[in-house]
Amino acid sequence: MHSYPDASAVVRALAPDEPVIVNRPQAAARAARFFVEAFPGKSLYAVKANPSPDLLRVLWDSGVTHYDVASIAEVRLVRATLPEATLCFMHPVKTASAIAEAYKVHGVRTFSLDTQEELDKIVAATADDAGEAATDLALCVRLRVSSEYSELSLASKFGIDLADAGPLLQATRQVADSLGICFHVGSQAMTPFAYVQALERVRAAIVDAAVTIDIVDVGGGFPSIYPGMEPPPLEDYFGAIHRAAESLPVSYSSELWCEPGRALCAEYNSVVVKVEKRRGDELYINDGAYGTLFDAAHIGWRFPVKCLNADRAGGEAEFAFYGPTCDDGDFMKGPFLLPADIAAGDYIEIGMLGAYGAAMKTRFNGFGEGEIVLAGDEPMASQYRGDRRDPRMSDNVVSLR
Repeated sequence: MHSYPDASAVVRALAPDEPVIVNRPQAAARAARFFVEAFPGKSLYAVKANPSPDLLRVLWDSGVTHYDVASIAEVRLVRATLPEATLCFMHPVKTASAIAEAYKVHGVRTFSLDTQEELDKIVAATADDAGEAATDLALCVRLRVSSEYSELSLASKFGIDLADAGPLLQATRQVADSLGICFHVGSQAMTPFAYVQALERVRAAIVDAAVTIDIVDVGGGFPSIYPGMEPPPLEDYFGAIHRAAESLPVSYSSELWCEPGRALCAEYNSVVVKVEKRRGDELYINDGAYGTLFDAAHIGWRFPVKCLNADRAGGEAEFAFYGPTCDDGDFMKGPFLLPADIAAGDYIEIGMLGAYGAAMKTRFNGFGEGEIVLAGDEPMASQYRGDRRDPRMSDNVVSLR
């Protein structure tokens, strides 16, 4: 894999006709070290955000030892890439064969669930040939919590309602060596209060069930920086989580976990695209909804952009993008701010695509080829440069920004 100083150097060297994915392993390593050192508990990388083996190795080398896997394919991938990693199968709905393979072949001991049916399935699938139940399971009951403070909701598909959680926690306690409660506040949580509110539900669930909890897993949702979305510093989130967890009735006996995905890998990738055509304020580029820009097309996510042609001197204007396929839905509304005189043949770097960007590329309509290179410069935005802590914020105040 070739290395370049920055994306402009990629264009000068390659003049590419296909999109080029630009990896910045140093950015992912910095994010990983930050979570390992600053989060007041254990950090599990949510593999679905970006399952690149190269990225997995970067995170491992930077101290991330636990991985949240959500399918048997992810279990196999991470086990093959990182033989010594601890894998946690955190999808609440799994096939019996996936559970059995994960447990018996790949050494997975941690599973999540949100129904009695799933609990029964896990117990049966992990039993030995004589039908004896496993005695080394760590089972996390997923609680439904609000996603009102997040940009993308994860509140409807998984999680047991608080009113129904007591009996399931009690039943799970009977068969689990370690019992956990987990939740997910939604992707890109814009205030630490999202976790404080969710942990209040955890408190109520514990009190209602009257069980001892060994693991409190606050899930993912830790934010990155995008145009129009500048969240508080991550230290604010960690402080709020720590204080709320310390006030739980099981704080003396439980371990705190989190599952960052976006926050660990968003800064890892950008993509260099070529403008094939301009039509007014619409730019036809060679990547799009079926490539790295799925989120830009389908949920209106805005990403930072930069024109790589130095001779563009016009003031900024707002543009929308069309991708390369024949599909009208291959459209990214933006707006994306670029020089007003941008033209066909110019190159654009689109940043912060490490999470759910490169990982979601397809080859629909024959598109999707392109090189992957390394760059040594900074990502287009960062939560980890040390300049984001707001001195006006007190450790005793929860931001509602």
